[in-house]
Amino acid sequence: MNLQKNSYFCCENNNNANVDEFFKPYLRFMKDLTKKIAARYNNDPTRLMDILLDLHEVQNHVSDDQVDTLAKILNQSGASIRETISFYHFFSMKPLARYNIYLNNSITSVMRDRQSVKEAFEMDCDIEFGQVSEDGQFGLFNTSCIGMNDQDPAAIINGKIFTNLTPYRVHELIKGLKSGQALDDLIYENHGDGNNSDPDVHSMVYNHIRKKSIILKKDYPFYEVLKTKLKDVSPEDVIHKVEASNLRGRGGAGFPTGLKWRFGRKIEGEHKVIICNADEGEPGTFKDRVMLTEYPEMVFEGMVISAYATGADIGLLYLRHEYKYLLKFLNRKLDEMRAIGVLGKKVAGISDFNFDIRIQLGAGAYVCGEESALIESLEGKRGEPRDKPPFPVEKGYLGYPTIVNNVETLATVVKILYHGADWYTGFGTKDSLGTKLLSISGDCKFPGIYEVEWGTSIKEVIEMCGAEEVQAIQVGGPSGMLIGVKDFNNLNSNELMKWYKPSGMMIAEKFFDRRLSYSDLPTGGSIIIFNKHRDLLKDVVMNFMDFFIEESCGSCSTCRNMPFVMKNKLQKILDGHGVRKDIDDLLSWGKTLKASRCGLGQTAGNPILSSIFNFRHLYEQYIQSLTDFDTGFDLEKSIQASAKFTHRKASLHSF
Repeated sequence: MNLQKNSYFCCENNNNANVDEFFKPYLRFMKDLTKKIAARYNNDPTRLMDILLDLHEVQNHVSDDQVDTLAKILNQSGASIRETISFYHFFSMKPLARYNIYLNNSITSVMRDRQSVKEAFEMDCDIEFGQVSEDGQFGLFNTSCIGMNDQDPAAIINGKIFTNLTPYRVHELIKGLKSGQALDDLIYENHGDGNNSDPDVHSMVYNHIRKKSIILKKDYPFYEVLKTKLKDVSPEDVIHKVEASNLRGRGGAGFPTGLKWRFGRKIEGEHKVIICNADEGEPGTFKDRVMLTEYPEMVFEGMVISAYATGADIGLLYLRHEYKYLLKFLNRKLDEMRAIGVLGKKVAGISDFNFDIRIQLGAGAYVCGEESALIESLEGKRGEPRDKPPFPVEKGYLGYPTIVNNVETLATVVKILYHGADWYTGFGTKDSLGTKLLSISGDCKFPGIYEVEWGTSIKEVIEMCGAEEVQAIQVGGPSGMLIGVKDFNNLNSNELMKWYKPSGMMIAEKFFDRRLSYSDLPTGGSIIIFNKHRDLLKDVVMNFMDFFIEESCGSCSTCRNMPFVMKNKLQKILDGHGVRKDIDDLLSWGKTLKASRCGLGQTAGNPILSSIFNFRHLYEQYIQSLTDFDTGFDLEKSIQASAKFTHRKASLHSF
């Protein structure tokens, strides 16, 4: 008997007097295991994420009995624990398989024939996606973008990444697993470049670093600032240098980093916390994955510098579950830092500076990229955004003043402290200083990571990555903007600039010369290119709307409902039943989303809104002339369901 396959049945029915005696020792074992894992984290309810992750590592799910055991141990309600489990993609309360295959469904995966890969998995495993095979060997699941857009289609199988999938590779992979081969032995490409080949990473993933500038250039001895500079400057001096550089957060919002640190230093607290947000879930973004693979020392050093400047003693790096394969490697880097005295007690020889870093693994939730939702997750809860104020810098992790910075931001701080603020301000534009890491993917010859100066034009981006016949570019991921590339050389200045102002935001229709900057095209780093052969509405926009529908935390009625309503309206238009008012409705409903609690919910309508603003002609080609009602309405077809229900003939004459 397959114990894993049947464990859910016995745990669900363990109060039944007829339960097979065979399972009672198993139930006692699982209860003891649950207690042992909880004790590993001092029975601390705020470490619930780690407890659940460890249970899944052992058995691929958490049973009802184990939830009840945890509720008693952690002094929490079973309902709250079940809420947390149900919130995250990679948690389950039903037994999963020996091999769980999560196939990425991002738009870049779809563009590279994901459908044929999906069908190959289903044929070879003899199940459909969303199912576990009868023998418990295979489970097939869809998952959102896993940060492998430069090497899609990609899948996660038991924590290992498999890139550039094809039907042939799927057949060989499943055949090997069925014959008993180890998963590691089925890696079909040589180990990836750089640290991807490190024994603690052991991955086929490639970095694809295409262009380096001041941050990615390896001209810096790691930990040099901590070893030689930090003890000679005061925390105030550090903050002043960061402020003088005008560094703005690289996560997308662009808040001044120095100002955030100054706020953090002023606020009193028993403890202060530095959080590195490494939960890059925005489809099309993979720069943080590369930074953590090749430059983890700079990221961690940036956290230490931030802690020194703000007086923090607790450090947390929130690592998205999709990058779990980097966890052992990153923990080793932290151990190396402790060994040389740049992490832990008396950091860098500074007697009153104690600071350490713990890595918290997520469990799959896009919304945890929002800083307050991330903090909720760190505390062992559902990743639902908090109301603001108070802001995290006032009351964040466990109620302590908390500074949250992006991976790229923290790495940039190190170079600023090493070279000086004046050096840094020599790059970029007047309002957007320094450089920006871009994750470029889609229809281009050279997808990968590009470090460019702020102010780089879209034209230059296209040329760098080898894109041809470009129809549109998604800047900033689905929550950003879909823009077109047009040649306006023959137009006069009045025709050149036409402005539309939804909710005060200006969106220019002059695309070809638009530049990446905070005043024109701000971006967290995702650039997805679509050529003229792509159907922007049916393929791209619909894919993005499905993503937002799937990833909503459900807290706000606006974000919970409006993306679904807007998608249905778009489908109506694509089906040929749209009228002029439908486009106006979409624009109006998009404004309703602005009432959502967090920025992620507020931008959930952007795929439709930005495509209307910049590609309205694509919508108008589907609508029926310019009438205000559906002239193609089929009354007879509309009564089919009611006729079936009332057992009448589906004919108007029968009513």
